[in-house]
Amino acid sequence: MKSVGQIIKQKRIEKELTLRGFCKKINFDPSNWSKIERGMMESPKSEKVLSEIAKVLELSSDEFQEIKDLAAIESIPDDLKPKQEILEALPVFFRTARDLKPSEEQLKELIKIVKKG
Repeated sequence: MKSVGQIIKQKRIEKELTLRGFCKKINFDPSNWSKIERGMMESPKSEKVLSEIAKVLELSSDEFQEIKDLAAIESIPDDLKPKQEILEALPVFFRTARDLKPSEEQLKELIKIVKKG
């Protein structure tokens, strides 16, 4: 599963934005952003920052949602992270849950299933 930093780097390069040029547009320190892209520093979780990035990179609403979902997954503390296959399935789960709008009871049942996994 790609990290938020890797995805944003790929999109930045596709838009032919240099690291410094991109950072100037999002008002972010280039040396810290470089660390994010290389996975040495945690990616931003703030919707405001991610929204600005999405605007600069002209991301679709689906791409923006994917980045927000991955940022949420990345923020799970290591000692609470489920198995790798569950982590990799979370983005699909988030999309499905948003589309289907499961009931609270259905979500509780899913949590039970995940805890068993």
